[in-house]
Formats: sequence, structure tokens, C-alpha cells
Amino acid sequence: MKEKKRSVASINAVRSRSAYPPQTDRLCSSFHNAFTLTMNNLWKVVAQNVSDTEFNKLADNVLKKSTERVLYARNRVLVGSKPAVVGGTPITEELAVDLRITAFGTASCPPRGEWIHTPLIMRPAEQPLGYGLSAQRNGTRSLLSGLQAHIIKWLLFDSRPVTKDKKTTEPPDSYLRPSEERQEEALWRGCSEVIWRCAAGSGAAEPRAVVALPTDNTYVQHSSSYYQDGITEKFQSEDGSGALLLLYAVILSRGCENIRKDLDGKLNYLVSTQVEGSLNVTTLLLTGRATPYLHNGVQYVGDEDHYAMPQFGVLSRSPVGLLVWYGNEENATSHVSKQYPGSRLKTPALPIWVTSCSGHFGVLFNTNRELLRNYHAERRFDIHYYTCGGCHVLLNVDTRAHEDAGTLRNDDISATPLEKLIHTKWQDAKITWTGAVPYTTDSPM
Repeated sequence: MKEKKRSVASINAVRSRSAYPPQTDRLCSSFHNAFTLTMNNLWKVVAQNVSDTEFNKLADNVLKKSTERVLYARNRVLVGSKPAVVGGTPITEELAVDLRITAFGTASCPPRGEWIHTPLIMRPAEQPLGYGLSAQRNGTRSLLSGLQAHIIKWLLFDSRPVTKDKKTTEPPDSYLRPSEERQEEALWRGCSEVIWRCAAGSGAAEPRAVVALPTDNTYVQHSSSYYQDGITEKFQSEDGSGALLLLYAVILSRGCENIRKDLDGKLNYLVSTQVEGSLNVTTLLLTGRATPYLHNGVQYVGDEDHYAMPQFGVLSRSPVGLLVWYGNEENATSHVSKQYPGSRLKTPALPIWVTSCSGHFGVLFNTNRELLRNYHAERRFDIHYYTCGGCHVLLNVDTRAHEDAGTLRNDDISATPLEKLIHTKWQDAKITWTGAVPYTTDSPM
């Protein structure tokens, strides 16, 4: 059966037979440009009263005088005119409705404002947290944490020159203070990787990644079945909607029908009403499938009154892992809705994990590529914890401490939720908090 042709506002669809083909750079450059089309509010006000030449001069002065620059993944575009969108197909009402229902459950009312107004913003370059995305705590956090893990993956491992003994000439921490150019590249490469992973999981003979690019035209009119949100019908917003554009890209690349099959009736749509978002969004970025099941492989579940039905979990080892801690049993939801990660998520290819700790999303990572492959390296090591809200803590994990001090309880009431989450991976490990300042804006729990 031939794959049904998908169309979206100015779609750039790149075909390839591999998951991450040579055309990735071209695709990601297009996707990167999708986030470069909105200017700062200050610049827009100035532009209304001066000529283009004067405006460009003022913009240059603003950049030169700025002591702290926040990267919006769009500042590389010349001010004044938007780059033209070449090729693609305008979105149809049928696709716009299907996309909104798949993502948010309805097309008759707009998405929550946090999705429409959350851009992809990097923290100041060449600073201690220069590797991190910056965002308010809202429902986009599950998506941004998945993207953040892939940004760290590229900065720490994919972009570092490795010698025969798998060591680098520069200290690993130096790669966590990237320049503006490396920030931009890490951002679009992270987007590229998750989009192509979803495309490869679509089941098509030729993986097909779909990217939505903004235009000035409105292709879908307001009606009883479709409520305009200012983005879906033309993929453009004044305040920056990088999170929503990335969400649409992974959904379209995976396919709306495949997303619904992935959810297996557990949810009717992808984005939940939880404060920081749904695990299904995270698993879509990590595995290419929006599965609600976190176990390894396929499990058949049934009883004497029902046939055993397959539940498709994680089908292969993930490059980035996932750790989940739901909270104290007396305060947690029923066990029926709980899913615990299997070894393919707990032990990923690289020492990076997206974490969900009592519903709070963040990223745990270690700078040693060989951490999960070397028994001695995993004996005692430091691990970083970061959230897009600006929280950063450094912890030391000693997995062999109980051999000398007896068995340690990992359910100690004095342990913090973050420590209990780490214990789901390294049971009985001794965890020590290090660093002068444990967090900045978000609480580390």
C-alpha cells in the first residue's frame, strides 16, 4: 500500500532510505529557518517609524551593546525581511483538523496558550548553563526536556573529536559552554534527530520527515469545525512558537494515524493536561513512537474473559534514556496507570536520561561516554541534573558504598524525590549533593 500523501503549510519533505540520511543538514536548516522568522518586540516597534536602512543600523547597535544575548534560533537571519519559503504544499482544512485533534483532542478550540507562546530559547552562550534551553514551567516541558537531552547528546558526544582511546583533548565540561554558533547547530541537530527518528518509525519503506514552515498566508478559515489559532492554519506567530512547530513536525513525520495507534486507547490525544506535559510526548521524541508502555519489547496482556492483546513497549535500546519516579505510594495514582521503564530506557547507549520525578521533567547526564560500559567507571561518578527552568545541581553517586557500610535503604523518608528517582536506576547507591548553589529558579525537589 502506498503511503498517503501528507500536506502542510509550506512543507519541506525530504525522503531517504536511512534514518539519518545525508540530507539531514538540508532538512534541519529549513527547520531552523522556521524558527528564525520572528523579531524582538522592541525591534518591531522601532521598525514602524524608521526606514529599512536606519532600522538595520539600530539593530546592529543593539546587538553590539547587548551584554547578555538570548538565542532565539533566529538571530542569524538578516533583519528586515523574512526568508522566502520555497516549495511545499499549503495545509488543508482536513489536515489541520486531524493535526489538532491528534495533538490536543479538539480542533474547535485553540491549543493552550503556553504551546502558542513558547519559543526555543538557549541560555547565554559561553556561560555555565550555555547548553540549556530556557522556558517557563508549563505543559511544553516534557517536549523541551526530550529536545534538551538531544542537545546535550550532540554537544557532549556527537560533536566531540574522539581519539583511539575514546578520550578527548579538551575537558568535557568545556563542551557545555558552547559558543553562539555551536548553540545554533546543537539546536537544529537536536530537532533533526528527533524528527528523523519519528519519520523512521512511521513504517514507510522510505522514511519521510515533514517540517512545517511559517508563511504570511492563511490557508484554513475559521469555521464551526475549526477554530483558528494563528499558527496551525499558516504556521506563524508573533511571540515565537518553536515548541508547537517541533510538536507538529514530529507528529506529521510519525503520522497522525500512527500516533493514535501508538496511544493504544490509553489516551485519545497526545498532549495531556498535566502541568509539565505527558510522558507520551517524551517517548515519541526518544523512541519515535508515542507509546504509553515503557517495558521492553511486546507483552501480551489478557485474562480468562479476554483474549491476550499485545502491548508494544520499547522495541530497541534508546540512545537517550528515561527514568520515572511517581511519588510516594500513598500519594500516587493507582498502579494500573503506572508504567516503569525497562532496561532499554534505564540503560541507554549514552549516559543521558530524561527524568520525570513526581511529574517534574528534567535531564540527568554524565560527561563520560563509557559510564554505562565500564564497571569501574560506574562505581563512583558525578551526575548533572538540569531543567529548562534553570535548575542545575551536581550530585555524586557511589554505587558500591553499601559493600562497606551495609545495605542502604532507598526508601529513606529523608531522601529527596530526586534521590529516589536516581535510586530507580542505581539501587542502594549513596548520593551526595555537591556544589555551592543547588539550584537557581526551579526547585530540584
